[in-house]
Amino acid sequence: MADRHAVDSDVVDSVLAALADPTRRRMLDLLSAQGQATATTLAGGLPISRQAVVKHLAVLDAAGLVGSVKVGREVRYSVRPEALDATARWMSALASDWDRRLAKIKRVAEAAEQDAP
Repeated sequence: MADRHAVDSDVVDSVLAALADPTRRRMLDLLSAQGQATATTLAGGLPISRQAVVKHLAVLDAAGLVGSVKVGREVRYSVRPEALDATARWMSALASDWDRRLAKIKRVAEAAEQDAP
């Protein structure tokens, strides 16, 4: 349980909020497949405008899920896995907590069943 609390809750909150939108999840999928892409390239693979892509990228950037680098006149975006890794660690710790609790409930229920006349 301590591991779950060791993760910065602001990071987890912003990642989960960013991932709540299916368009942003699709953008992360595209970036993962392509390595790097511009907003224009991403807009070509999505049913939204370039301006909408830029707004979604800003949310992903604020959550720490993408990074950008300027190459000439282009801004190229790529996935930054650190925030996802931190969120995955939090989710794993949460799942472990629940697994322990459910195992305890099972032991109590089995013990009560054995004690029943």
